[in-house]
Amino acid sequence: MAAQNSVLTQIARPYASALFDLASSENQLASVETSLSDVSRLIGESADFSRFLRSPVITADNKAEALDALLAKAKTNPLVANFLRLVAKNGRLFALDAIITGFRELAAKARDEVTADVTSAAPLTGEQVKALAETLKAKIGKTVTLNQFVDASLIGGLQVKVGSQMIDSSLKTKLAAMKIAMKEVG
Repeated sequence: MAAQNSVLTQIARPYASALFDLASSENQLASVETSLSDVSRLIGESADFSRFLRSPVITADNKAEALDALLAKAKTNPLVANFLRLVAKNGRLFALDAIITGFRELAAKARDEVTADVTSAAPLTGEQVKALAETLKAKIGKTVTLNQFVDASLIGGLQVKVGSQMIDSSLKTKLAAMKIAMKEVG
């Protein structure tokens, strides 16, 4: 798995860097990052879309056609839409999630921010997001950007990942720990 991540990183890094440079030169960093977050959320929430991007069976041309149809319906930043078309044409959609991650890292570094992945059982409200961001900022000492994901299997609570640090307060994990503890007792 580490070797695969390394290959993905090597493929993704030049694309992410090129998009970052272009977005910076055209003063569209925030807009591009928002559009990429929407695409990333779609990848994370739709197993079908994720499989479609990674599938070696579907040709690059077919992926490009499907992506064109998707982009025509979505209101995506034109720079991001053209970038996604280029990635599809080059047959690199399988690395799209890694490209987006690379772009976010470059953008966060430019703003002196840290990115945190937050997974919750239900979508967080604006107040909850703000409170969580402030709590993490107080703990880390830097501004924190939250990437939000929803996983109903967590039942309740949150999973927060900042860099290599993971904070898991989900009910799913607590119940699993109780199950293990009960097996040890009985």
